[in-house]
Amino acid sequence: MNSCKKAIFSFLAVILFFSMSPLASAKAEAASIGESVVAFGKTFMGVKYVFGGTTPSGFDCSGFVQYIYKNEAGISLPRTTGEQFNVGTAVAKSDLQVGDLVFYANTYKKGISHVGVYAGNGQVLNATSSKGIALIPLEGDSYWSPRYAGAKRVVQAPEWFTDVEKTDLAYNAIRSLTDQRVINGFTADTFAPEEKITRGQAAAIINRVLGLKPEKMSYFTDVPKENRFAVDIAAVHEAGIMNGYGDKKFGLEEQMTRNEMASLIQRAFHLKVSETAAANVVYTDIKAGHWAYEGIVSMASIDKIGFFKGEKFYGTHNATREAFTVAIYNAMNAK
Repeated sequence: MNSCKKAIFSFLAVILFFSMSPLASAKAEAASIGESVVAFGKTFMGVKYVFGGTTPSGFDCSGFVQYIYKNEAGISLPRTTGEQFNVGTAVAKSDLQVGDLVFYANTYKKGISHVGVYAGNGQVLNATSSKGIALIPLEGDSYWSPRYAGAKRVVQAPEWFTDVEKTDLAYNAIRSLTDQRVINGFTADTFAPEEKITRGQAAAIINRVLGLKPEKMSYFTDVPKENRFAVDIAAVHEAGIMNGYGDKKFGLEEQMTRNEMASLIQRAFHLKVSETAAANVVYTDIKAGHWAYEGIVSMASIDKIGFFKGEKFYGTHNATREAFTVAIYNAMNAK
């Protein structure tokens, strides 16, 4: 896959950041790669069939499949039909998606002997000896349909984020909140734990938990009604959880510090600070009387996984997606 296509796929994944679950997002990217492969393959429609051919001057069936997957998606497949049949994950005919490999048996020889790529709408794109690169129907063809032998998926959606290990302190928090669709992946297969949280994102995440409905929408000049976070921002503002600035702006894209995160989550979840909890907090960079002190103490006291454990809280540092997720998870599970 060239750099332009990689950039496009990454861009699409970011657009889906707050609208889809990580698994759904990953499946969407996998599907888009299959569609891209088929679209590329269709540019060779009519190219002649050449037994043993692996280039646009002439293809055989497996040479064609190998060529379009390598040159469009950067995926290397074995050379022969039999070898290609042994890779990927088997899929039922009823579950075919664009880009899946479709196999046929007993064509010019016994056993698995022909391969094409599912093109959608009941069509298979393949190199035929009679028409060259062409579309054939999956069903209803007197020659091909009875010889259907199965299908394989070679573009797989990742099962979990590649940048979050099960041994990470934040793993359970990230798993729980992504499963509940409170927060989603940054791209199809990454969570981006160190990426910073913006005020707009924070409002959306909090309101996915609280489920507040605003009475009106127009509060801030930098949050148009059509903005994806407009409802959430209006809702948390009306609830007194998040306010804007004196110039009637919310600061939609501004990042927030860990101090601001702590204070915000305390307000949102009505966290109380006991004298015992306060006495057990030993951060050397925060003292009683600081405007975020109660929020920081409350976060530290409910942190059962030890994410915020340490000598310092680092309140002036920007809050990351990982830290915000853990803080929300702890607040949701506070007793």
